[in-house]
Parts: sequence; structure tokens; C-alpha cells
Amino acid sequence: MATREGIFPTFFLSGFECSTFLWGEERRRRDLNQELGHYDHADEDYGLLPPLGIAVAREGIPWPLVDRGNGDYDFSLIDPFLAAQRRHGILPIWDLCHYGYPDGLDPYSEAFVTRFAAYAKAAAQYVADRAHHGPLCIGPINEPTFWGYMGGEWGWCAPFGKSREDRLRFTTALARADIAACKAIRQVLPDTRFVHIDPLIWVVPPLDRPDLAEAARREAYDDAYLAWDILSGLKHPEYGGSLELIDILGLNNYSFGQMEYAGGGKPNNPLKPGDNRIRPVADLIWESWDKYRRPCIVAETSGLYGGRPDWLNDITCECLAAVNRGVDLHGICLFPAVDMTDWHNGEWLHMGIADVEQLPSGALMRKPFVPYTEMLRRWQQRLKRVTKLDEDPYDKPVDLTDILDAASELAPNADADWS
Repeated sequence: MATREGIFPTFFLSGFECSTFLWGEERRRRDLNQELGHYDHADEDYGLLPPLGIAVAREGIPWPLVDRGNGDYDFSLIDPFLAAQRRHGILPIWDLCHYGYPDGLDPYSEAFVTRFAAYAKAAAQYVADRAHHGPLCIGPINEPTFWGYMGGEWGWCAPFGKSREDRLRFTTALARADIAACKAIRQVLPDTRFVHIDPLIWVVPPLDRPDLAEAARREAYDDAYLAWDILSGLKHPEYGGSLELIDILGLNNYSFGQMEYAGGGKPNNPLKPGDNRIRPVADLIWESWDKYRRPCIVAETSGLYGGRPDWLNDITCECLAAVNRGVDLHGICLFPAVDMTDWHNGEWLHMGIADVEQLPSGALMRKPFVPYTEMLRRWQQRLKRVTKLDEDPYDKPVDLTDILDAASELAPNADADWS
């Protein structure tokens, strides 16, 4: 069979939590990179990846912290990331907006669209001038649909909306800004690849509330796709979206993405393991891919605590089942590389490739979770992927025929018992 080139140099990817939202009742600016010590530990954090055969990592540029207004930017905050990427040979997928925008900027205004586009163009040029390998790969606005819920309906973060109408309006504004940013970047860097990321979700009505079936269906099939529909031009074509512009779909998947509808205005209730309303993840991957028919990656996925190896095993089987249905899958991102804290209570989630242990001195020590990395190596070997990077991980991209052959040979069944 002829070689079929993938988009990335490795099939397994990773990334770092980088939110910069205005958060909670106190409405304080948070920088998760700072909270996790990623600026100080950048070299160590990126150094985790080459011995694991991972050459690609999602990374963030903190828009609220680098944009000083009036076209003045200070990108020096990300210089440690650029240096570490070069030193360890890691290709970044740059998030330009991860749940945060500059103070005083109205997200519903035209200024939001134009200012984000100008910033995105400047940010792309900055990293392009310092990149060790190209073309650039950028995620303009991370999870605009999920951010719509957090900031538009649940009031967790800015702009602190509290209704479905606020949510839809906010998500639409984010999608508009995303489109403008893509076009601005391609004016100066036409080969840039874009990854547009949102969660895979499934929403069902409560067992005793069949009257909520339509509301649940609307969230699962209409609202969940709103940003992608605008980006692809299927909705609001006046904003300039197109299937070509959507480029690469990023599909985030966690166990809490399958939910029972809670009535609106608050998060839905995650379905518990064994609930017969849970669907195979392969079904959700296929439905999202089939709607747009664009190359895709699983852009975030992870289990918790000791369940991480089993989660990786399950999600890889689901991905291969989706590949057997024709899904054009280019990678699986084990997110995060380094553990993160619960946004609400600050407790470590134990979901990373490496856990974080806080020493008495206050230092944050990284400690890889060995059962997780061992499961990763097993799957790399089954898929004929490298288990560690050589000196030139970019000499050839992933041969997707290896993934197709493994999917065909293993023929995993899509399984709802994955949570």
C-alpha cells in the first residue's frame, strides 16, 4: 500500500494547561501556566516528551498578558517555551486564546474581532520568526462552544453570562473572531495550519423527564456544533467561514462529556459508569467528522488517577474503531503532559502524563505516572510508532497506513463501557 502522510510527525501528542480567564466571584485574573510552574519548568516539562515518542505539544500564548493595547505586544513571556521547544525538538500547536481576553475589552463588540485578529497576526509572526520547524500550527480560540457555556451561561468566568441567549451570543462572537484571526494570519503566513477544538458531548434527558428530550437533543446536536458550524460557513455565512478554513477538527473527550440534561443555566450531570445511555466514543468521533469531513485529531483526552492506563487503552480502541468507519484521524493528544489543578478547588487532578508533587519548599516536582507511560509504549508498538524521538523527528510524518492497518487487524468494537 502506498504511503499516506499524516499531518504530524508523531501520532501521539500532548500539551500543557494554559488558561488565563477572569475567574469566579472575585473576578481575578488567573494564569494556569504560572500556577503550575510551567514558565519556570519549561525545559523540564518539554524534556518529558522526547523519551516518550511525542514530538507535538499544545501550548498557549496568554493573550490578556501579552497584549498591552494599541497594537503593543510583549511576547517575552513565551520565550522559555520557544527555547524549550527548540532544545527538545517539539512542534507546538499554539493556542492564541485559552479562555481569556484583555481587561476592558467587550467580547460582543466589533473591537473584540478586530483586536483579536491583529493580536493573532502579531503572535503568529512572532513564533514563526523563532520556530525551529514549519509550517505553523495554530488553534486560534480554544473550545469556543465550551467557553460559551463557562462564560456565557454558567457564570464561571468572563464575561459572566447567565442565560442560553448569552451563551449563544458569546459563542458566536468567539467564532467570528476566530475566522478573522485565521484570515489575518494567512495574509502573512499562508501555509499555517489551524486546529479548531471543541468537546465531544452527548446529552440525554433524565429518565423521569421525557419532556426534556428535545432540550437535550438541541444541546447534543445543535448547540454543541455551533462554533464549528459558523467556522465552516454552515451557519452565519456572512462571517466568512468555510470548510477549508476549519482545516483540522480537534475533538476533546473526557468521561464527563456524556451527560444528563440539568435544565439549563448550570452544568449538566455526568452519566455514571454503566449507564445504558452512554454511547461509544467512536460514534461521537464519527458523527463530528462526518458532518465536516475534515482531518481530525483527538485534541485532549485523559483518565484520572489509576484509571489513566485503562482510559488510554479504551480511547485508542475507540479511535481505531472510528478509523475503520472512514474517519480521517491524525493523532491522539494525551492532555495534559503535566498534571493540572481543579479550577474550582485547586486540588491536583492526577490526569497528566506526569503528576505534580508539591515539596515542603513549595517547589512543584514532576513525577511521570509509569503505568500510563507503559500503556503508551504498548500502543506505540502496536501502531508501529516510535517510542522515543531520534535526532530528526521531522524527517517524515506519520504514515497513516500503519494506523489503518492496525485498525483493520485489531478490529476493535466500539464499546459504550468506557467510562
